[in-house]
Amino acid sequence: MKGLVFDIKEFALNDGAGIRTTVFLKGCPLRCIWCHNPEGLSPHREVYVRESRCTHCGLCLRPCTHPECQGLGRCLHICPQNLVSAAGVEWESAALARRLLEQSDVYESTGGGVTLSGGEPLQQAEFCVGLLERLRGRVHRTLETSGYAAPGVFRQVVSQCDFVYMDLKLADRAAHIEYTGVPNDRILENAVWLRRSGKPHCFRTPLIPGITDSEENLRAIARIAGDSPTELLPYNPLAPAKYPNVGRRFSDRIRPG
Repeated sequence: MKGLVFDIKEFALNDGAGIRTTVFLKGCPLRCIWCHNPEGLSPHREVYVRESRCTHCGLCLRPCTHPECQGLGRCLHICPQNLVSAAGVEWESAALARRLLEQSDVYESTGGGVTLSGGEPLQQAEFCVGLLERLRGRVHRTLETSGYAAPGVFRQVVSQCDFVYMDLKLADRAAHIEYTGVPNDRILENAVWLRRSGKPHCFRTPLIPGITDSEENLRAIARIAGDSPTELLPYNPLAPAKYPNVGRRFSDRIRPG
């Protein structure tokens, strides 16, 4: 089973207990206007250029024959400053599991483990299940998810995890559509199931100025979460700088502060 990964972050400290390795999977069905991982939105491999340092010399635009560059429209190897890379590397679940288990001593000594994030991991549910099954009993497994998936898919992946972080961004359906591009019906249904499942979990809400941080929204989310643990995540002001690197434009509707 193969999956598409855009980053593997070792020694991560904010994606669960202890020291962890976080695997970021490509593809997300949401289009949150504040997204801080724009390179994870597309389900396909794409070119990533560090535009802030690019001199636009044009070398990377010249045709090349490297197999790994085909379809990207850029050469990944010719840039004098090494500013061009691919967002998206294909992994076999068995090979990735071996890579992750190389840090087993660190996980064990710190109470850490492996976290699957994105993008949205549930977009590659079959790959996630295969990977998590290979890690079962050998390392603590955490999922970070928006919860936007068919109930059967959500439950299948969650059943393979030891802990789940799930976003509750906006309680109001119309606001959820406006700011994330999708309704929250599936998310709320999956949140109810997660609360009742007995699976250790925590609901998270990103505090986006003027959008999710209103008292009305936070009170509504608290009612949805009930007695489940919750976390409020600060807005990431560095997110806009990443958008030009994948040819995207950050929303001008965000007003930090």
